[in-house]
Amino acid sequence: MPPKSLKSSPLIVVGTLALIVASMYWTRPVLVPVALAMLLAFLLSPMDSALQHLGLGRVVSVALLAVMTLSLIGVIGWAISLQVKEFAHNLPGYQGNIKKRIEDLQVGQGTTLDRVRLEFEQLIGDVSTNAPSAEQARQPVLVTVQGGRFSSGMWQLSPVVRPLLESLFYILLVAVLVIFMLLERDELRSRAIRLLGYGRLSLTTQALDEAGQRVSRYLFTQFIVNACLGVAIGLGLFLLGVPYALLWGFLIIILRFVPYIGIWIAAILPFAVSLATSSNWWQPLSVIGMFAVLEPVVAMVIEPMLFSQSAGTSKLAMLIAIAFWTWLWGPVGLLLATPLTACLAVVAKYVPQLEFVAVLLGDEPMMQASVAYYKRLLALDQDEAEVIVEEQLRTHPLEQVFDEALVPALHYAKRDSRLGILTDDDQEFIYQCTREIIERIDLPSTHPTSLSDVAANDVSAVGDTVSVRVGKIRILAWPAHDEGDAIALLMLQKLLDPTRYEMEVSAAGKRLSEILQDVKQKTPALFCVGFIPPGGLSASRHLSKLLHARLPELTIVVGHWGLLEKVHKDRETLLAAGATHVAATLSEARDQIAKATQPHVKLQPDAVVS
Repeated sequence: MPPKSLKSSPLIVVGTLALIVASMYWTRPVLVPVALAMLLAFLLSPMDSALQHLGLGRVVSVALLAVMTLSLIGVIGWAISLQVKEFAHNLPGYQGNIKKRIEDLQVGQGTTLDRVRLEFEQLIGDVSTNAPSAEQARQPVLVTVQGGRFSSGMWQLSPVVRPLLESLFYILLVAVLVIFMLLERDELRSRAIRLLGYGRLSLTTQALDEAGQRVSRYLFTQFIVNACLGVAIGLGLFLLGVPYALLWGFLIIILRFVPYIGIWIAAILPFAVSLATSSNWWQPLSVIGMFAVLEPVVAMVIEPMLFSQSAGTSKLAMLIAIAFWTWLWGPVGLLLATPLTACLAVVAKYVPQLEFVAVLLGDEPMMQASVAYYKRLLALDQDEAEVIVEEQLRTHPLEQVFDEALVPALHYAKRDSRLGILTDDDQEFIYQCTREIIERIDLPSTHPTSLSDVAANDVSAVGDTVSVRVGKIRILAWPAHDEGDAIALLMLQKLLDPTRYEMEVSAAGKRLSEILQDVKQKTPALFCVGFIPPGGLSASRHLSKLLHARLPELTIVVGHWGLLEKVHKDRETLLAAGATHVAATLSEARDQIAKATQPHVKLQPDAVVS
């Protein structure tokens, strides 16, 4: 349990986060290699597990995986370096062709496009002026000896050698870290649990497992999709005659890890090169057309079928996270934005102080269906409220929609009416719309129940006696407080099998003496009282007491709906007053009614908690 001071002081949490961000910025030379190693470890983890399942030991599988990965990276890197070197060497020769393509654009003089064209031509002219000519490039370099050192020797090579050595060092460091992370994966997990304390063993284990599985599955599947798309577009570029197709395909594989925008960043370079090398506009337009066709097919058709679980963050949150991580760590942060944000969202979900981070980053709907439904009715928008119910019915069973959407909405209406937030007309509008929506719900031809089917001749049990009924089982129901309770009983009526039960719901506000008279005249097999707080508890307790005193063998089911935490407090009171069962949800009330009316069943009332 975190300290109370942390829970009640958001400023401390925000200050701590700011300090962490500042530390991550100043320590990025150390953290960036570690983060890259974690990314590769997550990516290679599924392949490592597959090799171990084949019977290879952990050391052998990691060694084999490291050799294969480094060899593949080396071969690809060597091929890419050749194409980059050739591209850089030929770049000055492309300027004239680019200028010619720009001049081919027929735009009106003085328009925005014309000004863009002039600026671009001026930029190309400046580059051409500053670039050394071919004759200057062939001139020998003057070398003078001073103090035993060459002015154009190692001192001039150091600005090139130093970054190269630093890059090589980072590559080796990342490779070593990946190997040890894969070898000591379980050990690192145990150390994290020990660091956070065994008192939070369950939460820590869930967080680590969810983060590892989510990120590994996402990265591995994304890598396979990116590789296939990169190969397809690279092959297409090669067939179109675009130079350096291997380089562009590799960039697609890497940059597509950046959601939504990475693929279009990767499309700019092959388009520009095609614009520079082609003699017309057909090839550049074909390049853009290929990206415009293949990317939507992959993003909207293939990925939804392959991805059983996304990164767990919303689209807007991911775009903001991309900007944040790019600012923090540069290009490496751009690539690490998705896995780092996914891990942060998982951790925030299990840390109470970071709940606001989970809300901001998560992809789960932030507004419950009950709240959304109630808000639409507050706006007097019955059509949109009905659309919300229909959408819920497409993905959830009927009883769940009633218990988790409509009943809570009725509770909100009763609560706000009692607080004076709602007028009587507003409350009446909500009740009327909800009743109309419920009445328009189409039920399936076969009405399923959660209990086993019964025989054609219904048998109802009251107390220790068993009576055979021919036809439907009669149930009387009474709303304990107002029209909202009557609507809840209407939902319960929808959940009961109409071929077995005949449920009569009394009007709201009917006097207790009239209810007792109806019970004596109609002799129901079961009596149901329903209410949604606030209000209704006192009347339900009083009626249960009267019915139990006058008809002790009558089964009384009390539906206490809308507030689960309040049911546990009131259950003892209602059972002590004479209720046979107390149901916290409509589905529970339906099951209790079905069980109470099964043939050859001796009813056992709910135990009264002492």
